[in-house]
Amino acid sequence: MSLIRLKNVSKFYYSKGVIASGFSKVNLSLDMGEFVVITGESGSGKSTLLNVISGLDTYEEGEMYINGEETSHYTEKDFEDYRRKYVGNIFQNFNLVNSYTVYQNIELVLLLNGNKKRKVKKQVLELIKKVGLYKFRNTKASKLSGGQKQRVAIARALAKDTPIIIADEPTGNLDSKSSKAIIELLKEVSKDKLVIIVTHNYEQVEKEATRKIRMHDGRILEDKKLKEVENNNLESEKTYKNITFFNKVRLALRNTFNIVSKFLLMLLVYLFITVSLLSEYASFKEQEYIESKSGDNYIFSNISDKRIILKKSDKSSFTDDDYKKLEEIKNIDYIVKNDLLLDSYVNFTNDDDFWIGGTVNSIENFRGELDFGEMPKEQNQIVVEGNENDYYIGYQKDQIFNKKIYLNDSFTGDIDRSESYEIVGIKYNKNSYNYNLTIYVSDELLDKMKFSTNQNYSDIKILFLNKYKVSNFWGENAIRGNDKVPKGEAYISNDLSYECPNEYCIKQSLKIEVSNLYYKDSLDLKVSKVYTKQNLNYLLGLSDYDVLNGSIFINTDDYNSLFDKEYYQSSVFVKDVFDIESTIKELQDMGYNTLALKNTLVNSGISKVLGIVRTVVTVILVVVLFFISYFVIRVILKSRNKYFSTIRMLGANKAVSKQLLVMELLTVANIAYFSFVILIYLNSLKVINIGFINNILLYLKLKDYIVLYLILILMSLVISGKFSKKLFKKSAIATMGEEV
Repeated sequence: MSLIRLKNVSKFYYSKGVIASGFSKVNLSLDMGEFVVITGESGSGKSTLLNVISGLDTYEEGEMYINGEETSHYTEKDFEDYRRKYVGNIFQNFNLVNSYTVYQNIELVLLLNGNKKRKVKKQVLELIKKVGLYKFRNTKASKLSGGQKQRVAIARALAKDTPIIIADEPTGNLDSKSSKAIIELLKEVSKDKLVIIVTHNYEQVEKEATRKIRMHDGRILEDKKLKEVENNNLESEKTYKNITFFNKVRLALRNTFNIVSKFLLMLLVYLFITVSLLSEYASFKEQEYIESKSGDNYIFSNISDKRIILKKSDKSSFTDDDYKKLEEIKNIDYIVKNDLLLDSYVNFTNDDDFWIGGTVNSIENFRGELDFGEMPKEQNQIVVEGNENDYYIGYQKDQIFNKKIYLNDSFTGDIDRSESYEIVGIKYNKNSYNYNLTIYVSDELLDKMKFSTNQNYSDIKILFLNKYKVSNFWGENAIRGNDKVPKGEAYISNDLSYECPNEYCIKQSLKIEVSNLYYKDSLDLKVSKVYTKQNLNYLLGLSDYDVLNGSIFINTDDYNSLFDKEYYQSSVFVKDVFDIESTIKELQDMGYNTLALKNTLVNSGISKVLGIVRTVVTVILVVVLFFISYFVIRVILKSRNKYFSTIRMLGANKAVSKQLLVMELLTVANIAYFSFVILIYLNSLKVINIGFINNILLYLKLKDYIVLYLILILMSLVISGKFSKKLFKKSAIATMGEEV
């Protein structure tokens, strides 16, 4: 049984409706041990016949048998397997990888056939010596002469160690001495192989040939056996392994860097993709962030998007242990225990009739740097933050700086002159679009304000003589604390005594009930004194009867017990507003009722429409970016056309070729992406300062980088897929030299 048999095989070419014959009705049987020489003038069909025999090209008529097996039903993959197991080609135009060294070109075929790199070195060097190129082993193929390239091609075919060696003009670029040596080498290997040579110079190989085939006009005119072959039995097929994963990676990395100009162009394209993706996504997040901050809220004064209001599910007060656990949550920046102060307006004034007002916060929660002055060193020193166009802190800062100011109760209008304060620092907030100030004070002052806050937010009723009376802080039935009143007792106005039986109220019960959103409390008292204008000073040490008349005086400690409570509502401020939802989930799992202020803002319908438009535009930009990148990368990858056709001819199938292409693109994509991420990191450390990177740092978080990285990888896979589909849609020989 012949190794190769052709029965009435014909090959046709189709071009613009014209059919041309490569060769027609060829009948051949080729056996192991033969040294077959095919001659004929140019265009006679001998090279086309070689391509069909080697499985590089298909045929249209007849049948070709390989080891007795029909091949008319073979797919491209079947021919790839055939070339890999049976055929070693020596091409007329060499088909070397010019960017590889001599060593790497020969090593390539061994790596593709599953050999491990460390085990092929000796074999490769022996073959290089055999073809006389040892001193050029580390020279790139592009630097070799035509004759030297031909020797590399021959050594590569021998390295493959297949049953069939097919050579198209193997001595065409060699001098007579080198030609003789190569022919003798091919003759030697033909003892246990089938060697088929196409040549114009029959005299060079006449002495070694065992068979001569002469072609003319696509037909065989002569098929003459010159010598009997010594061995025509095919040895058992060798086992070929698939290329290893590490060899794929090795070749992909080699292909990435071996042409510097190509690598730099690809790197620039992927840097463009990376920077564009990150910048566009950061811009999208910025607009989303600005959108989330826009809107109005008529209940809360502090509408920071980083604020979360907390209440315990069981409606109990906060404990020190609760605050410690809140501080352990990773995304919480700071805690405001007296949450109500964030939405309460506090005034400070002085004797020169100027005042400043705003919401208060702990100096411990101050963030950033001062624009004017210094941080407080004493408990009575405060810092003010606000818009630089504010009248007092912007234009009159020198007049209010280090001046004595007093706390002015905005609810009662009382000025507490028992302690003075002074402004020692000012910070201008460029993102503050209104003129509400934030006043940072000591925790001691915050504790003092807690009492008045509970007062201001409480409803007070008085139960006297089985009737309820509404109390307020500045008029009739006002409750006032006084140290001269014994605990558990109450002093009432003479005007109130008219309601008592016989106008005698002593020992009558009086109950004070306090309620607000967070707690309810009450105090049971006995009326023990009735004050008049004449005895007011004697009983209470007070003199302004007209202002105080109608008030109910109780012991100061009793009064304080109604309002000096623990905190029932607090706020936390997060570090990362984009991770606020997971923080809310964590707080809810801990048993808190939560309210994110960013979710309470009322936005206009126009802003929602703009949000939708922005999303659509962003998606369009990403798609446009993809296609621009694809066409640029496709142009750059045209240079890879010959490489991938070559490795397919050497035994790599489409799948392996595609994997190498994917790995090459992914390598450049990763280098570009992580190079830019390193730039971002250096920017975060202030080693460098690039403006647009600061925006990326502000709005993109770890999960965003991961998502965008995956998008970049997906884009690379799609680009390689589209390119591969076009590159590998035809046979290797048809793709060679074709523009992609």
